[in-house]
Amino acid sequence: MAQPAGNGGADGRVRAFAGRAVAAICSHWPGRRDLLATTALTLSAGATPAGAADLLGGAASSLAALDPGTLVGLSLALGLLAFATTTAIVHVRFRRAAGAREAAAFAEISRLEAQIEEGRALLMAEPQIVVVWRDPAADPEIIGNTPAFTGVAAPARILAFGSWLAPPSARDIEAAVDLLRRRGTPLAASLVTQDGRYVEADGRPVGSAVVLRLRDITGVRRDHARLAEAHALLEDQTRALRNLVDAIPAPAWLADADGRLAFANAAYVHAVEARDLRDALGRDLALLDAAARRQALAALATAGAFNARLPVVVAGSRRLVDVREAAVADGIAGIALDATEEERIRTELAHALGAHRRTLDQLSTAVAIFGEDKRLIFHNAAYATLFDLDPAFLDDRPSDVAVLDRLRAGRRLPEQADFRAWRAELHEAYRSIEPREHWWHLPGGRTLRVVTAPNPEGGVTYLFDEVTERLALESRFNALTRIQSETLDALAEAVAVFGSDGRLGLSNSAFRRMWRLEAGQLAGRPHIDAVVEACRGLSADEAAWSRLRAAVTGIEARVPATFRLERADRMILDGSTQPLPDGGTLVTLRDVTDSVNVERALVDRNEALVAADHLKSTFVSHVSYELRSPLTTIIGFAQLLDDTGIGPLNDRQRAYVNHITESSAALLAIINDILDLATIDAGAMTLDLAEVDVRGAMEAAAEGVRDRLVEGNLTLSIEAPASAGSFRADAKRVRQVLYNLLSNAVGFAPAGSTVRLAAERRGGEVVFQVRDEGPGIPPEIGARLFDRFETHTSGSRHRGVGLGLSIVRSLIALHGGSIQIGPAPGGGTLVTCRFPLDSGTAQVAAE
Repeated sequence: MAQPAGNGGADGRVRAFAGRAVAAICSHWPGRRDLLATTALTLSAGATPAGAADLLGGAASSLAALDPGTLVGLSLALGLLAFATTTAIVHVRFRRAAGAREAAAFAEISRLEAQIEEGRALLMAEPQIVVVWRDPAADPEIIGNTPAFTGVAAPARILAFGSWLAPPSARDIEAAVDLLRRRGTPLAASLVTQDGRYVEADGRPVGSAVVLRLRDITGVRRDHARLAEAHALLEDQTRALRNLVDAIPAPAWLADADGRLAFANAAYVHAVEARDLRDALGRDLALLDAAARRQALAALATAGAFNARLPVVVAGSRRLVDVREAAVADGIAGIALDATEEERIRTELAHALGAHRRTLDQLSTAVAIFGEDKRLIFHNAAYATLFDLDPAFLDDRPSDVAVLDRLRAGRRLPEQADFRAWRAELHEAYRSIEPREHWWHLPGGRTLRVVTAPNPEGGVTYLFDEVTERLALESRFNALTRIQSETLDALAEAVAVFGSDGRLGLSNSAFRRMWRLEAGQLAGRPHIDAVVEACRGLSADEAAWSRLRAAVTGIEARVPATFRLERADRMILDGSTQPLPDGGTLVTLRDVTDSVNVERALVDRNEALVAADHLKSTFVSHVSYELRSPLTTIIGFAQLLDDTGIGPLNDRQRAYVNHITESSAALLAIINDILDLATIDAGAMTLDLAEVDVRGAMEAAAEGVRDRLVEGNLTLSIEAPASAGSFRADAKRVRQVLYNLLSNAVGFAPAGSTVRLAAERRGGEVVFQVRDEGPGIPPEIGARLFDRFETHTSGSRHRGVGLGLSIVRSLIALHGGSIQIGPAPGGGTLVTCRFPLDSGTAQVAAE
C-alpha cells in the first residue's frame, strides 16, 4: 500500500533498517542469502505485519534443516527483525493519527479565536472594563470600553482605585481585590466614584486566571432607583390600604360588575366562616342572602348606592348590620357596620328611661321635669304629695307658671314682696347651663332645698328636698359637739382626734398644755406630720412618733395600740390610739411619771434582792465545798483511830473518837443538804428515773433511823399494802425524802410513842404519810416550815439547821408532786407526800 506523502521519510528509514538487518544476517549465513533477501525486500516494500510474519515463518521452516547452534542464532536475528519492523509500522500509524488531531485542533483554535473576537466585541459594546490577571507576577490585561469611563480614570490607572473612587469604596475594593488575587475569593460590590457615579464590581477566578469586571451603572441605577422608589411607594400605599381595610373590624369587600366577590378583608372572611381569602373567593361566599343581594343590585343600578339595615349571620351568630355599597369603576365596593350593639343600646335606653321614671317615682325627693316649652312632662309621686297637687291637674301637662300660681294660692311657696321678680329669677334656669340651688322657707316652718338643673335637650328638672328635719338634727348635732368639746377640755388627759385624712379634727386644752402649743398652731386642721414636728422639741423619740404616725395614717390593720414617750424634761407619757368608726383615730396621752418612777424603784430593789440571794447561794455553795474536804479527812482519821489495828484506846479516848465521828457525820449531812439545795437552785439537779418499789424505799429510809428509834424508845410502824406496787421516780431522792421526814418525826415524837410510815396508791399518784404523836405544829410557824434555816424545837429532842423540809419540798417538786403538813387527827403531826406514778423528765424545783 502506498504511504501518504508525509510518511516518505519514515518508510525510507524502515527499508534502510531492514536492509542493514539482512546484511548482518547474510554475513553469518551465506548459504541462505536468497531467502533472507526476499524477506527483507518484502518487509521493506511495506508488507503488513501478518504478511511479514508469514514470510518469516516460511523462512524459518526452510531453515529447520540447519544445525541447532546455527538455528538458534538465526531465530534470534529473525525475531529482532520482526520487532523492529512491527515498531516501525506502529510509529507510522501513530503519526497519521497525530496529524488528524493536529488538524482538528487547528480548526478548534480558529473557532475559539472567532469566539474571543466576538466576546471582545461584546465587551466593547458595554460601558465596562475587564481586568485579567493571567500571571500573578505580570501586569494585568485591561479590556473594555475605556471611553465609557472618561473622566473616571485612564486605562493605565484603572487599578489605582483611590484616584477615582470615593474613600470608602476605594478601601473596600482594594481589600476585596487583594483577597481575590491571593485566595480566589469572589467579590461583588457597588462602588461610588469621586464625582458621584456608580460602578458595579464583579470578580472571580476563571481557570488559572483572575478576572475583575467594572461596569458603569449610573444611568441604570438611577432609573432603577426611580422605578424602585415609585414601586415601593405604590406597594407601601397598597399595603397600608390593605392593612387598614384588614384592620377594620367590619366586613368590607369588592365585587365585580356581576356581583361576584373579588376581594374581602379579614373580618369578611371571618364573617362567612371561610378558611382564608382564597377559600372565600373560590366559593364566592356572600355575606348577604339572595333577596338582599338582588335588592342591593337593583339599588346600585338605579342610584349607584345601596344603604340598608339588614339581619345577617356573622360567624354563625345573627347580627344586625348597616350595609353600605357603592358602584366603582370596575364593580362594587361595600362595607357592613355592626349595628347590633346600637340597637341593643337603644332598646336598653328605652328600658332605662322607663326604669328611671319608675325609680324616681319611688324616691322621697320630689322631682318635676319641665320641657323646652316649659310644660310639665314628668313628675313623681313625691312631688304631688309634697305640694298636695291634684293628679288630674298634673296629668294635663300644666305650664311652669300655672304650677307656681297654684302653689302660691295654696301658700306652699316662700312669701315674697315681689313675686314676679322672684319667679323670673327662678326661670333663669331655662337659660342657664349650670344647676342652681335655692332655699325655700315656707309658711308653717317647713324648709325646702330646691335644685334647678337644666336638661341637655332643653327644659329644667326641679328637685325638691324637705330638709326641715335635717336642719333640726344639725342644730342638735352642733349642740352635742360643743358639749363634747367642753367635756374634753375638762379632762386631765390630753386628747386629740385625727380624721381619716390624717388631719387634726379635735383636741382639748390638756393636749395643748402638755406640748406647750399655741391655739393658732392647731388651727386650720394641721396634718399629723405638722403636729409631730411641733411636738418634737420636747421629745425626740422617733420610734414612738413613727408608731403614732402609722396608727393615724395607716389603712390596714387598724387596731388599738399603746406607746410610751419620754420627754426631754423627764416627763413620761403613756399614749394609746383607738380607731374610730368614721376612719379617724383617737389619741390619748397620760402623765405617768410618778408611777413609772415608783415602778423603777421597785424593780431596782427587786434586782438587788435577787442579786443578794444569788450571792448568798454562791457563798453557801463555795463554803459547803470548802468544808466538805477537811470534814471528810476528820471522819477518815476518826474512823482510823477507832480501828484496833493501829493500837488500843482507853475508854475515854474511844468515847472522844465516837463523839468526833458522830459530830462529823452530822456536819457532813448538813453540808450535803446545803449542796443539794445549791444544786437545785442552780437548776443543775436532774432525776435518775427508774422503777421504785414502794415497800423497798420505805424500809431503806427506816433503816437510817433505827439507832435513833432505839435511843428514843420509839416504835416505827410501816404500812404498805401489796397494791402499792412501784412507781417511776429517782429511788435515791425518794429515800432521801422519806429519811428526812422520819428524822423529823423521830425528833418530835415523845418517848414510848409510835411513828407511823404509810403508803398507798390513789388514782395516778403514790401517797406517803408520816405521822408522829408529838406536840404538833403551832399555827404561827406553819407557814415558815419549808423556809431554809428555819428550825423550831418546841421542847423536843429535835435539833437541826432547818434544811430538811426545804430539801424535801424541792425534791418532791422535781418529781412533779406535792407535800402538805398539818395536825394529825387525835394529836401529833401528819406529813403527806404525793408522787405521780410517772414523773417523766426532770423538772426544776421551786424554792
